Amino acid sequence: MTAKVQDFPTFAVACGEESSDPTVLHEGELVRVDELAASDHLARQDDDLAAVAGLGVRWWRYGMPWRLTEPAPGIYDWSLWDRALAACDRHGLEPIVDLCHFGLPDHLPGFCDSTWVDAFVRYVDAFLDRYPGPRCFTPVNEPGITAQLSAEWGLWNDRRASPADHAHALALVTLANLEAIARVDADRQGWWIGSEGFGVHVPASPHDEPAVAEARALEQLVWDLHLGVDPDPLVADRVALIDPALLGRIAAVPVRTDRVVAGHDIYPVSVQLHGERPDPLTIDERVDAYEAEARRWHARYARPFWVSETSNLGLPVADGPRWLAALVGALDRMDRDGLPVRGICWYSRGDQYDWHTALTRPVGEVTEVGLFDATRRPRPVADAYAALAGARA
Repeated sequence: MTAKVQDFPTFAVACGEESSDPTVLHEGELVRVDELAASDHLARQDDDLAAVAGLGVRWWRYGMPWRLTEPAPGIYDWSLWDRALAACDRHGLEPIVDLCHFGLPDHLPGFCDSTWVDAFVRYVDAFLDRYPGPRCFTPVNEPGITAQLSAEWGLWNDRRASPADHAHALALVTLANLEAIARVDADRQGWWIGSEGFGVHVPASPHDEPAVAEARALEQLVWDLHLGVDPDPLVADRVALIDPALLGRIAAVPVRTDRVVAGHDIYPVSVQLHGERPDPLTIDERVDAYEAEARRWHARYARPFWVSETSNLGLPVADGPRWLAALVGALDRMDRDGLPVRGICWYSRGDQYDWHTALTRPVGEVTEVGLFDATRRPRPVADAYAALAGARA
């Protein structure tokens, strides 16, 4: 299956299916979020993939829940992945395989417990053994966000909220991701196509610049750990909370320098103002802030990158085409200046559910961010995205 493409394109125009499945505490009960069930995607899989392919999109971020693939320790049910990859073949979509999207199998205690790392590595090995075709992988979606919401903000999964828990979870998620990437590389010289939350911090005044510097340093820690860059001294206290043995295990995994495309998940809501000003940030101001931060990021890490997720999240749905045009303009400017910009991914195909509360209130309320709405009608941004795909084919 899907053994056609060896290289990631110079500029990919991609889309993805939202499949988050963390656990949250809602009204006193532990609830499993299930975005695939909320959207009814699995029942309408062929129609959904046909709609995406119909836009001229070829690259497809896709994941089936780990918890459904491994319902008991070491027992794998590949039926969802068999269906998913066969559907990609039928519709000419190249999958970027997503193996862990904010949730763990029910038999694993949480992201702060190291046992999940070894279980994940075994799952990756089993996947690679069964499916020789896929070449592009996002083993762990948004490692930094996974650790932040599970172990710093206390909202998902472990529901812990301390600097020590956050540092430990971040190190474990990094180790799991790096171990998975090493196995993909050893098995088939595949690509690591990253996806990571990309916060952009904007000071309202010079007085707010120290807060911006500290927020940036903490968000960059996930990249520092993955790419072997010395963390900013501003987060030395957080790094000191990580077990030196765990840091040693991370350092022992070879740092990839080729077949890597780092992912910036940038939304309008990702651009955060520190301090006060009378008017909200405009679309152009948000995109300019992202461009400046992306240039700063590349100067630090020197890796190719793409916008691995974006949508109108944080803006009215009607602003989708304007946001897309402005963001592509920024990517093109950076490309003309020689930065290795490798594409964009509108996330997601359809509307999502409960993301305006970060999934903490799972009541099925629509978050209007899709190329297609919840009834699967294309929005104007879908036409704009089709035009982009056609122009960059």
